[in-house]
Amino acid sequence: MGNRPRELEALLASVAKQEVAPERIVVVGNGTGLPDFGDGIVRVELEENLGCPGGRNVAISRLRQLGEVDVVIELDDDGLLVDAGVFGQVRDLYAADPAMGIIGFRIAVERGETQRRHVPRLRATDPMRRGLVTSFLGGGHALSMRMLDETGDWPADFFFTHEETDLAWRALDAGWKILYEPSLLLQHPKTSPARHAVYYRMTARNRVWLARRHLPWPLIPAYLGTWTLLTLARTRSLDGLRAWSGGFLEGIRQPAGGRRPMRWRTVYRMARLGRPPVI
Repeated sequence: MGNRPRELEALLASVAKQEVAPERIVVVGNGTGLPDFGDGIVRVELEENLGCPGGRNVAISRLRQLGEVDVVIELDDDGLLVDAGVFGQVRDLYAADPAMGIIGFRIAVERGETQRRHVPRLRATDPMRRGLVTSFLGGGHALSMRMLDETGDWPADFFFTHEETDLAWRALDAGWKILYEPSLLLQHPKTSPARHAVYYRMTARNRVWLARRHLPWPLIPAYLGTWTLLTLARTRSLDGLRAWSGGFLEGIRQPAGGRRPMRWRTVYRMARLGRPPVI
């Protein structure tokens, strides 16, 4: 969005130091202009902010136009790759398993702390425990392009929040694996998602859309009921609760996109992985 020029410069420098160089790099200005980064970096300047998933879709589309792509790595502009071996490890993980769809990085602040919300499992006491999971982190991750060709790209209408869950559920239902690999580190400032003015509204709206798009009918009330109770217990702001309620009604009233409920064997698979799609 053009508001983190120093952080973006540092991120691109950490990409340039990778032992395995990327085939190509695309930077999207989401509703903003971009500086000249020099040779080897493709700039895409959008007239309006399309949100996180919309901007990523633009980058993926440009990568496809530029030639054949096997894996795309997506990084937040305020992240930093500390280790020079990240891209090489991603390459090796995909080469070792043709069913690998998504690899989630570990996000940690400068002191090494990983926030609870950045561990994609219910039991998050040990952020260094790797393994197959049911979701991943938007700040730093890798995606199989073969998987995207099968499942479709990011849900652009979500704009912000839960777009990762939407993509993860589609990937799992198509038989792809999602790996949380904590040795792949993205250093990132400590933040709260509630810093964004639209957080509460879009969190509620997009959860309703997730349920309407992907859950079997019997699971929809369980999923939305669980998250309603959690929101009431966690939210201390009356303005936040008002915005959340408005977003919930938006999710019910507005079109959610095409409905493609996951199979019950996917529900079972997610439960085996520790997070059934009601939590």
